[in-house]
Amino acid sequence: MQWVRCLWVFLACLAVWSRALAEDGLDPQAVIRQLRLPVGFSITVFAADLPSARGLAVGDDGVVYAGSRDGWVRALRDADGDGVAEQRYLLADGLFMPNGLAFKNGALYVVEVRRIIRFDDVAKHLTSPPRPVTVYDQFPAERLHGWKYLRFGPDGKLYTALGAPCNVCESEDPRFASLMRLNPDGSQLEILARGVRNSVGFDWQPGTNRLFFNDNGRDHLGDDLPAEELNAWREKGEHFGFPYCHAGDTPDPEFGRAHACAEFTAPVWRYAAHIAPLGMRFYTGAKFPAEYREQLFVAQHGSWNRSIPQGYRVAVVKFKNGQPVGEQGFIEGWLKPDGAVLGRPVDIVQMADGALLISDDRLGVIYKVDYRP
Repeated sequence: MQWVRCLWVFLACLAVWSRALAEDGLDPQAVIRQLRLPVGFSITVFAADLPSARGLAVGDDGVVYAGSRDGWVRALRDADGDGVAEQRYLLADGLFMPNGLAFKNGALYVVEVRRIIRFDDVAKHLTSPPRPVTVYDQFPAERLHGWKYLRFGPDGKLYTALGAPCNVCESEDPRFASLMRLNPDGSQLEILARGVRNSVGFDWQPGTNRLFFNDNGRDHLGDDLPAEELNAWREKGEHFGFPYCHAGDTPDPEFGRAHACAEFTAPVWRYAAHIAPLGMRFYTGAKFPAEYREQLFVAQHGSWNRSIPQGYRVAVVKFKNGQPVGEQGFIEGWLKPDGAVLGRPVDIVQMADGALLISDDRLGVIYKVDYRP
């Protein structure tokens, strides 16, 4: 049966690669016209020609910073306020998958596979960026799931996650498959949660400051297992199951005998399998209708090895009394009925005026989502 599974994975990957090759040279404006949003919302291209655009951060003055898995970090400015970033600056190139960004007190923090670096007073030196300061450089060097997300928490500390260096495995290094935080100067790294296979998106709930985070499930258990996870962190040392149990209810066929699912914290919401939930943001602006306030926008990057692709959208997880109670599509159309993929949303940030920016590493753009009733 092993050869059957390998053949199935190969054929699925071949289909994805074939579609990707066929779609090279996609026109962002043509893609925009195929996207569907609720009535009153609009989506436009804020910035294009950004290969592998991933993590986003917004400075105090409205400058948008973008990271990538191709090694570059850029700054983007919409100086005339027309919704398009006409000013672009290359802050760094040749970095080791600088996926995640965070901004605080005038400094841009960038997380690579092995380290966190900082660009001080970055907005004042966009044309001649300063040499980065190394904040922390002791992360493992494994590439698989080594790209990281980065955010400042309400406590002023830097939060990040380190994925498992495998599809499913046990590791002697406790930092793998964990959620971590450290001081902005790089000191006092601590592991907050274990058993987190690969989280590339998290945010704090308005009003409660509870930390919610996405987790991408393992592969090769079929089209519909395991569910992807939305988790809520409560206390230091909490374990969310990987590699022994997935999504709170699916014992791993290889490692599941060692521990029961009941030993671990279950997700507060289960997404469909393989949709790859990445960036997420609780909406706190005043521009969108009231029904979206304090609701969770989630970029669902899309499946790579499912026989029938799914995901490839931005969804809203609906909350009531502080808990998730439902999920609905918000932006659809990147996945065509024939399985062709036009784009893959990655990260979501909120602008000062309440608009949202969404990165797309398939099309190499950043979208702007606005609302006019």
